[in-house]
Amino acid sequence: MTPAINLLKKKGIKFDVLSYEHEPNQKQFGLEAVEKLNLPAAQVFKTLVVEDNTQNLFVAVVPVSQQLNLKMLAKFAGVKKIEMAPQQAVEKSTGYILGGVSPLGQKKQLKTYIHTSAKSFESIYVSAGKRGLEIALNPKDLMTLTRGQYVNF
Repeated sequence: MTPAINLLKKKGIKFDVLSYEHEPNQKQFGLEAVEKLNLPAAQVFKTLVVEDNTQNLFVAVVPVSQQLNLKMLAKFAGVKKIEMAPQQAVEKSTGYILGGVSPLGQKKQLKTYIHTSAKSFESIYVSAGKRGLEIALNPKDLMTLTRGQYVNF
């Protein structure tokens, strides 16, 4: 079990867990999930942790089929500049390793922005908190649990 799965169980949220064999040399974690689980790329979301110019951390939940627009996210977050957070900061604040960062069950609740395309699906797939493990859940539940905000970035 991961903290993300434990949180969903504790809150009584309906979800499914899908697993696959993660290839250690694979660095495109989201695309690996798409390929190995035979899922639509637009429905699989990656969890990215970014930081602003004052080192505040944020979470962006983005379809693996898209790239995060850092400038647009900075605008929505009301900050001057955003960049990808360093690996050490990501792992320390979330409790997860890169490639296995879930938007759920993080050590520290970070402000979360979820791509608006998530609303168009009955369920989306996000990391369960471990490489090779995905959670399928309703995006409304993800929004509620993360206290997130839909953004088109």
